[in-house]
Amino acid sequence: MRHRSITLLLTVFLLLGGCASQQTQQASPRRPADVRAEIVRLMPVGTGDREGWAVDIYAAFAAQNIAPTRSNLCAVLSVAEQESGFKVDPVVPGLAKIARGEIDRRAAAKHVPGFLVDAALWLKSLDGRRYSERLAAARTEKQLSGIFQDFIGMVPLGKRLFGDLNPVHTGGPMQVSIAFAERRAQDYPYPVQGSIRDEVFSRRGGMYFGVAHLLSYQGDYPRPIYRFADFNAGWYASRNAAFQRAVSVASGIPLALDGDLLKPDAGFGDPPGATELAGRSLAARLAMSDSAIHRALELGDRQDFADTKLYARMFALAERTEGKPLPRAVLPGITLKSPKITRKLSTAWFAKRVDERWQRCMGRGV
Repeated sequence: MRHRSITLLLTVFLLLGGCASQQTQQASPRRPADVRAEIVRLMPVGTGDREGWAVDIYAAFAAQNIAPTRSNLCAVLSVAEQESGFKVDPVVPGLAKIARGEIDRRAAAKHVPGFLVDAALWLKSLDGRRYSERLAAARTEKQLSGIFQDFIGMVPLGKRLFGDLNPVHTGGPMQVSIAFAERRAQDYPYPVQGSIRDEVFSRRGGMYFGVAHLLSYQGDYPRPIYRFADFNAGWYASRNAAFQRAVSVASGIPLALDGDLLKPDAGFGDPPGATELAGRSLAARLAMSDSAIHRALELGDRQDFADTKLYARMFALAERTEGKPLPRAVLPGITLKSPKITRKLSTAWFAKRVDERWQRCMGRGV
């Protein structure tokens, strides 16, 4: 009997040791070569220089200590495929016309006569061509951004029309926000060639900042589609849209589910936006003051907004009103507006298209 007990204990220890060994093996980091090989396998058929893309994508994951899981890799590949078709500096149809329209729009807003704009564009730029010639030849956002940078720096009227604000706001293979990249510049692992704006238009920089924007924040979403929506609309937009829906249910006040909990660019003393006003109408039922509600809403671009009393109490109130649980993530109802967009598109459309690509990617090589 004692012998059987000892044998049983030894068996248990061996099994536990085997489990521990298996967990250690699963938790151990993957070899860089293996991750790069998987990236190559997961990329769509017909993608050029697959090995080169794999090197820059893996480097972006490694530098930011983001786990290169199949789901994460497919998420990045799907956004890049949707945004550029894996072109480092994709061609934008009709870009020259779009750019001239933006110049004319700003000139009209600042009451600058058209003949002055024409005269400024007739001047020769740094590369010897006239600005009008370079503008007419522009086919990509990188080319256009360079023209505007020269125009702003060299032509007096350029500063008047654009100041330090280059109207090209996104770039590179993932169409990442240049403003976002500039805020994250201190952690950029490569020597900067020119400026961070220039780096965004490179493959290594575009992928580094694109991976950061897509994956470097915590979001407790049940499906990747909500993270894809956030990539388009801003961090936590899907969570915030769900909160807005809860506010609308609890208050009975219709709200746009755009993910903006406070009025964009609102300053001190500005009147509150629609979401805040609807929340204030519930102040007594939430047992919160107007100022407490405002302070909580100020955390809307951070993960810990979901830990606030406002978030918990609003969902509890809305679910009692609705009589059922409410989702904690909703695709934001945002219509996409840009001079580059010539048809009616939305954040939901973007997220669904990327999600379809993600699902195809997840099925490759299985």
